[in-house]
Amino acid sequence: MELAEQIKQKVEHKKLTKTSMAKRAFLIAIGAGLMAVGLEIFLIPNHVIDGGITGISIMLSHLTGLNLGIFLFLLNLPFFFIGRKQIGKTFAVSTLFGIIVLSIATTLLHPVPGLTEDVLLATVFGGIILGVGVGLVIRNGGSLDGTEIMAILFNRRMPFSVGEIIMFFNIFILGAAGFVFGWDRAMYSLMAYFIAFKTIDVVILGLDESKSAWIISERHKEIGDVILARLGRGVTYLNGEGAYTGDDKKVIFVVITRLEESKLKSIVEDIDPSAFFAVANISEVRGGRFKKKDIH
Repeated sequence: MELAEQIKQKVEHKKLTKTSMAKRAFLIAIGAGLMAVGLEIFLIPNHVIDGGITGISIMLSHLTGLNLGIFLFLLNLPFFFIGRKQIGKTFAVSTLFGIIVLSIATTLLHPVPGLTEDVLLATVFGGIILGVGVGLVIRNGGSLDGTEIMAILFNRRMPFSVGEIIMFFNIFILGAAGFVFGWDRAMYSLMAYFIAFKTIDVVILGLDESKSAWIISERHKEIGDVILARLGRGVTYLNGEGAYTGDDKKVIFVVITRLEESKLKSIVEDIDPSAFFAVANISEVRGGRFKKKDIH
């Protein structure tokens, strides 16, 4: 019974402390505020839109003359209830809070004139600021657009990935912007969306992105020693077996930064040009001995 109770306690969702909740709420509010700045100060005055529910809201606001914040709140509200069932209460509450802050912030910033009339500058800086804002919100467990939740639901009923569904949905929205604002603005909107998308990745993953490397070689010990000496990274030897030959294999696993990838590749090629070498991106590294050792 004691073991079952311990497992139950580990599985159950741990409530956030008040400090953690306050920090999360603050960062989500900052993120939502930055998105509002990107929209109202840069993109919207130049008739450039974002993708997703936000893009639909901008077009509806333009066509009806009603406040953008109204559409952002009403169109995203159903996804709050869907998100609560599908992804969890904490995510849903964080998302609702972010959307409320975004709706209020866009309303307050709407009378403020755009910072620039240069469409290219507005597209670039608006996309960057918007991406930083959205990235902050996602990194702290929320969302400012219901498109992702909708894509998750469709993914269960359709033979397409979540990313493919989001891409199709956004192509449709950005294409519709051509009829509302003109085709040149639709192309600028596509540029802003791409800039924001890449900026979100940078905010979520960080500039110092880590990578995992898998190396299979007969000279695994020599490669491992050189990695430790020249890169200062600890390595782990894993036991493997070739499916075709049935031979025992030693697999080297090491975590590096993206700046060290080229050096690691040259190390492997110098020692064993025929070695199997695979590299993958890692969004987060914790624990273990990832800290870099002195090299010589």
